[in-house]
Amino acid sequence: MNVLVIMNDLISPAGLVGDAIIEAGGFFDVVAPLTGYSSSRPLGGTPMPQGTSHDALVVLGGPMSANDDANHPWIPGVIDLIRAYGEADRPVLGICLGAQLIARAFGGRVRKAADVEIGFVSIRMTPAGVNDPVLAGLAPEQHLMQWHEDTIDLPDGADLLFTGDFTPTQAFRVGTATYGFQFHPETTPDIARGWVRTWGDRAVAREAGFFERFEDELRRHQAAQARFTRSVTQRWLALAGR
Repeated sequence: MNVLVIMNDLISPAGLVGDAIIEAGGFFDVVAPLTGYSSSRPLGGTPMPQGTSHDALVVLGGPMSANDDANHPWIPGVIDLIRAYGEADRPVLGICLGAQLIARAFGGRVRKAADVEIGFVSIRMTPAGVNDPVLAGLAPEQHLMQWHEDTIDLPDGADLLFTGDFTPTQAFRVGTATYGFQFHPETTPDIARGWVRTWGDRAVAREAGFFERFEDELRRHQAAQARFTRSVTQRWLALAGR
């Protein structure tokens, strides 16, 4: 199993998702379009891959807007790649920004949310999620890492799999094997704390005690998130072997 991973920001790596791919006996190639880096061509200058040369595709998060093609000119190429894998019925997993690009690829809309959502937030599985092959049998309520200020209006025909009080679209599926997660199941404690160090000033300004709250949530929910991510990633990979 060979997975293509699009890493849109250098401090937003594959984390627990990458660990689960390796544990399942797979491999993944990383392309970082912001820098031109590719793990298969580390000297840089690598163009966005074309077609469906891998068994599956993961598109990770990043701080940029999913609608900002002007300042991030690789975004249309990622959208084309998502659409190609989806139309070929090869598994696609989009995380946060990646989920938003999936929505754009299939006719959905990405817009500003009412506020920023940061931390381990309670989300609930929908009836479609309960019957989904990747999610079935998992706990219907999860506390999963969030860091986003945009939200998604689903493409026509997409199935909503998880919802939340603040962000209604938390997870969705397009077709049989394209999954978008607005939350961040890939985060390890090191990744999450790196984001706090880099982008936490805004959260601190809005919320007294943010650091204490974040560390408490990390302690209470990280282990369960890791179990969720391992199970979901490996089930998602199994779709490639159908």
